[in-house]
Amino acid sequence: MQDQFGRTIEYLRLSVTDRCNLRCRYCMPEEGVTGLSHSDVLRYEEMLRVAAAACRLGIRKVRVTGGEPLVRRGIVNFIAQLAALPEKPEITLTTNGMLLAEQAEALKAAGLSRVNVSLDTMRPERFKEITLRSGLEQVLAGIEAAEKVGLLPIKLNVIPFVDFNDDEIVDFARLTLEHPWDVRFIEFMPISSDLDYASRDGLSMDAVEARLRTTLGALVALPYQRTSGPAHMYRLPGAKGRIGLIPSVSGHFCGDCNRLRVMADGRVRGCLFDNHETDLKSILRDGGDDQALEDLLLAAACAKPEKHQINGKDFTTPNRRMHGIGG
Repeated sequence: MQDQFGRTIEYLRLSVTDRCNLRCRYCMPEEGVTGLSHSDVLRYEEMLRVAAAACRLGIRKVRVTGGEPLVRRGIVNFIAQLAALPEKPEITLTTNGMLLAEQAEALKAAGLSRVNVSLDTMRPERFKEITLRSGLEQVLAGIEAAEKVGLLPIKLNVIPFVDFNDDEIVDFARLTLEHPWDVRFIEFMPISSDLDYASRDGLSMDAVEARLRTTLGALVALPYQRTSGPAHMYRLPGAKGRIGLIPSVSGHFCGDCNRLRVMADGRVRGCLFDNHETDLKSILRDGGDDQALEDLLLAAACAKPEKHQINGKDFTTPNRRMHGIGG
């Protein structure tokens, strides 16, 4: 499956819910948002049909996302169904970690390969400030449980903000000295314009790299591996894990983008920042056959834009928040 710019599409991000048990201030307002109705959200059997069609077209990795995917009942069984598809895609999951400790063992047994955990601070008071909820200990317990059952390599996703958690960058990087984790710093992306954080609050990856080199000394650049996605990977001398820098705004990686995003309501986006969507729900619920479903997925791939327009004169924020698109 290729788009009109010759990029091979082999990575599907599949959002199973728009609900979340945190209220991260750069993602949604404190009072929450009106969620999709039960009938609007695809049933698991519909999502499995989409994933199966995508794998027949060449998808090799399926990342389950939300909202927070672990809040949806039946998620472990769904992971098992994905892992059992004939093409045997790699199944991964992105989570905030709040419910990971109690589900890690079952997820591993179901066929989940590994997890990405979003964590922006290791200080309880800051955790509550940024997420508007308590629960740092739960997240840390979830990471520990994931490591224990072998959901490796764990990837910690950290968004650095000026005057909030930028003094923890080195602390996060030092985690790789003792743990076989990928600690990945990701530039803040302006998904919504009406929340507590804006583009000016995010720290560039150049600034992150400079701080790491100033404090920690040598950063050993690692050869590019496709499994690292858009991250520029480094290792501290003697470290068990790796450090990733993802310049999603200052140095976009659109030329190598290999993904489609299926949202919980059955619509597909070729780009996080492109409001063009292809609706799969009508095919799924009105008797459409598998060929029609595959044709729509191919059309969605062909509709991928060449690149996002962040910092361009024509840029507008997406018409959905991040939790609704799939984190």
